[in-house]
Amino acid sequence: MDVTSAQVKARAAGLGFDLCGVARARPLPPDRLDRWLSRKWDAGLAYVAERRAERLDPSRLLPGARSVIVVAASYAPAPGDPEPAPGELAVARYARGRDYHNALLKPVRKLARWLRERGAAVYAEVDTGAVLEKAWAQEAGLGWIGKNGCLINERLGSWLLLGALIADAELDPDPPHPDRCGECALCIPACPTNAIPEPRYVDSNRCIAYHTIEHREVIPEEIALAAGRRIFGCDACQEVCPWNRRAPPATLVALRARTPSLSVHEALALTPDGARRRFEGTPLMRAGRDGLVRTALAVGDAPEEEARSLARDPAPGVREQALRRLQREGKVSTAPLTAPASGDKR
Repeated sequence: MDVTSAQVKARAAGLGFDLCGVARARPLPPDRLDRWLSRKWDAGLAYVAERRAERLDPSRLLPGARSVIVVAASYAPAPGDPEPAPGELAVARYARGRDYHNALLKPVRKLARWLRERGAAVYAEVDTGAVLEKAWAQEAGLGWIGKNGCLINERLGSWLLLGALIADAELDPDPPHPDRCGECALCIPACPTNAIPEPRYVDSNRCIAYHTIEHREVIPEEIALAAGRRIFGCDACQEVCPWNRRAPPATLVALRARTPSLSVHEALALTPDGARRRFEGTPLMRAGRDGLVRTALAVGDAPEEEARSLARDPAPGVREQALRRLQREGKVSTAPLTAPASGDKR
């Protein structure tokens, strides 16, 4: 293949990526992933352990793999970006614009096609496969994994979204990035739910992002009370990171903020069709109508009348969270305990 690392990086920059680095494809040391799994900090996310071998060895994803290319795009705030309104339910910064999977996947695929046109076999993904993107980003010199588990770049901070390409091309690798957290550990006590049990490890069982995005059942009371008014994700550990104070604004337009918050009433009144119309093409569809309503019941000040109505919702998670809300306020004795009839279209 007649292409160099410099040419790959130039092409990535032309596609809108802020960073691009190259690492030598090789099996990764298993210690970090195995420690996380053995402590059950994955919160039962079965797909992580099921693809352990592929996560650790890129040649299982692409036979003959010789290089791992990692690209990054910033979603750092820009002047004039909308911020959560006081009293409203906050959305994590990465989820305020278009779904980053889609926003990054198109240029990642263009980069993959460009490599294939030059004779390379390529496996490409954006956070949906089995590539340990942050580990490879550090190997490729883009930054280091901070004590909050996020990738941090000296210039762009940790407001970064990653894509990865595995290729059978022999490219000159970049040196791994050194750790630059030093003695700073501001992110650890900043976590509202103490979800960082050790530097660089996040316990999903306690993580607000996990419970408001991936988790489908009732949010534990302890987590709900500590979550503040976060309806989707959490930025607490990143907001205190000193490296983010100097991060320049994001340049990829698709990642600019659109939906920073929701009122409690808006969230509780969502219907499946209404949620699709409002949030189609954004990360909030990961939680969907049921997840957003459930979380609003858990972290917002839901009026008793709306909680009673939602205690008859067809969605089990919504129904159980509404009952939990009424229990908390001592109002459950007169709340309906059965799901509505199939003809109820709420």
